Amino acid sequence: MAFVVLGICGSIAAYKAADVASSLVKAGHEVHCVCTPAALNFVTPLTLHTLSRNPVICNLDDEMTDWMPMHIMLAQKADVLAIVPASANTMACMARGLAPNALTSLYLATRAKVLFFPAMNTQMWEHKATQENVSILLSRGHSVIGPAEEGTLACGTTGKGRLVPVEQITQAILNCI
Repeated sequence: MAFVVLGICGSIAAYKAADVASSLVKAGHEVHCVCTPAALNFVTPLTLHTLSRNPVICNLDDEMTDWMPMHIMLAQKADVLAIVPASANTMACMARGLAPNALTSLYLATRAKVLFFPAMNTQMWEHKATQENVSILLSRGHSVIGPAEEGTLACGTTGKGRLVPVEQITQAILNCI
């Protein structure tokens, strides 16, 4: 059984993280969800708590229940940190070492394998700043899987930017365990 931390960012694709959490639990793994504040616009902690069978961390104030901050404990126990979906904002924070929330703070504290599954508008994905941030993350030995090559995005444009299928995400995580 592996210990998987599932980071969820603000993107319309955040609802698919619930399916990923459910799939990993069904496969016998321990799953802990950590949401950015923006993720809560798209998915609820109750859904993730129910499917992961573990409390959900949404902000650093959620961590006041024990002497060790939860983001540090999760970072130390994680076998894999999977960011599903990875927003441009969170990838930029992580690439630049910024820690404005529980997920980005956890990232700085973990030594686990890190997988990013980007989902964003095509222009955001193709922007030079985003591509530089992806290069930085890749240079650290992290994996960036996706976005899907083509498709209609929630914003109405067509192009690269959609989250890869849940089955592909789950398989990539399982391959790291």
